[in-house]
Amino acid sequence: MNGIQLFLTPVVALLVVLGCAQPGQREGGAQGYAVDVAWPRPLPNSWTLGQVSGLATDDRGHIWLIHRPSTIAADEKGAAANPPGAKCCIPAPPVIELDAAGNVVQAWGGPGSGYDWPKNEHGIYVDPAGNVWVGGNDAADHQLLKFTRDGKFLMQIGRPGKSEGSNSRTQLGRPAHMELDTAANELYVADGYGNKRVIVFDASSGQYKRHWGAYGKAPDDAKLPAYNPESPQFANPVHCVRLARDGMVYVCDRSNNRIQVFRKDGTYVRQFPIEPKTLITGSVHDMILSPDPLQSHLFVADGSNGEVHIVERVSGTRVASFGRLGRYAGQFYGLHNIAVDARGNIYTAEVRTGKRVQKFSRVN
Repeated sequence: MNGIQLFLTPVVALLVVLGCAQPGQREGGAQGYAVDVAWPRPLPNSWTLGQVSGLATDDRGHIWLIHRPSTIAADEKGAAANPPGAKCCIPAPPVIELDAAGNVVQAWGGPGSGYDWPKNEHGIYVDPAGNVWVGGNDAADHQLLKFTRDGKFLMQIGRPGKSEGSNSRTQLGRPAHMELDTAANELYVADGYGNKRVIVFDASSGQYKRHWGAYGKAPDDAKLPAYNPESPQFANPVHCVRLARDGMVYVCDRSNNRIQVFRKDGTYVRQFPIEPKTLITGSVHDMILSPDPLQSHLFVADGSNGEVHIVERVSGTRVASFGRLGRYAGQFYGLHNIAVDARGNIYTAEVRTGKRVQKFSRVN
């Protein structure tokens, strides 16, 4: 059927394109994916989502998201007005935990005592101990927050206000994403929308450990044109950091359309350009490693082109992609984040006016 398969859910039979965005783009017989239109389940309490700006999976196979209640338009939250203007809806709490079936397990977050909640939520990560890390990318958001699984505040790194630049050891610069090296108890941060670096902290104390910029060099805050896969420095935003089991560190240099690879000490190894002619907001919005033992592939969320690219981790060769710009199931508008579970199912989150999460199940 030229790459078209019939995928059955309990609710609907859906035709999807497997492994490619358009006919002729599938290469090498790569694994296919089908959008699950029955996931997630409807939110309770007349809740609705704003821009979904962070996505993660945990060791239980649950899916976590962080969204921006402030981005919900007035006509989307009529039930929250006084008096209510409509039967629906009400902004959901910023942090939501879903089970594998897409049901809400719990939700929490927002301003509270003892910490500085970000003005514009961005990025979420759940470490193996179940602690939840969140950040923000407003011009005043220069902090990360650590909570227990049920939302009890544990620690803050950085503070809101002003950035101190890409070589500060105490202040962040609109951090975008974070991930824990469990063995070393070190938190790696993609920092970010203001700064141009990866920075590493002790995950228990928040103590500074090290940082680096593009090619493993000291970061430079001088302004350079974006969309250059050969740029001597990261462009804003440095949008994700991911750790492989073999010790390699992968960094999303979003607006320079590339992934750079490092050792944990910041030594540069190589880079992979991704759709290098892309403009708008760049092509590498997020990436995640496949869950197989060798982590043989990278799944790359390309927000400008509305695609998920499947890339060989060793060679950097794209073997397949799926999705396209649009608002229907399986399409993307504002593709921003990506996650994967132990079974290889892919989850995506959308900002701008996309404001949703989607699940793509593996199809053999």
